[in-house]
Amino acid sequence: MSDGAAALARLRDLTDVALTTLDFGEPGDVEPLAEAMRYSLLAGGKRVRPVLCLATAEGFGCAAADALPTALALELVHTFSLVHDDLPALDDDDIRRGRPTAHVRFGEDIAVLAGDALLNHAFALVCDRQAGSDAQRVAALRELVSAVGLLGMIGGQYRDVRPSETLDATGLERTSRLKTGALLGASAACGAIVAGAGAHGVATARAFGVELGLLFQIVDDVLDETGSDEALGKSAGTDARRGRRTFASELGLVGARARADESERAARALLAALPAASHGPLSALVELVATRDR
Repeated sequence: MSDGAAALARLRDLTDVALTTLDFGEPGDVEPLAEAMRYSLLAGGKRVRPVLCLATAEGFGCAAADALPTALALELVHTFSLVHDDLPALDDDDIRRGRPTAHVRFGEDIAVLAGDALLNHAFALVCDRQAGSDAQRVAALRELVSAVGLLGMIGGQYRDVRPSETLDATGLERTSRLKTGALLGASAACGAIVAGAGAHGVATARAFGVELGLLFQIVDDVLDETGSDEALGKSAGTDARRGRRTFASELGLVGARARADESERAARALLAALPAASHGPLSALVELVATRDR
């Protein structure tokens, strides 16, 4: 295992342990809702967003433990998005990470509330537990809120479920940079923010994360056509069954893989402008995203 891959494993382990011990502070009468939150949060996953945050923070000279509250917040936001995306009104998926989705396990009403609660607890983590100055916490919150809203995940999800009839590869890139790239951009930017990086460092980190998100989505589209339910931990071929336009459907598998290679090169070019201390783990993260099979 390379030093970069070992660093990723260390940061993922740090994240997983912290998530298992995360205290929602719930009173007894809403503990079943907290159970639904933990069901999705602790179902596994690659933890790309918190690891990206932590690796970027370390690259700018911040101890990973000091950036952990914001990193956890990013994973809570990501899990909120998965819980809601799986709902019948949106993607209508029954399997996530190899087990029943939240609405199948707990009902649609509880899944909606669990997603809402995860999102709001994420903001509380940054406000209440993130070390640093008030200005740093406000900047991290601003980054997170922007990544979630109309100019981020939610706007991208809207474009995904209500696509324009003229949507082409350029439009797909716009959707992907919102739906997937915005939160990954915020993950890297938040790592730089809590580490005390300047405006240029934050902007460079954000651009790297957004490009990594585009790469992630292109690979995801390819895997949806080529992967199996068992390998993916969710239903394969769902985009085609729903008539969704994807990089694979628009460019073909060969074209989509070529576009992924272009995105990987762009991400690595941006990585070169980040502090040298981050190059090992972030290069390994690019490799993980580019070559993943699930």
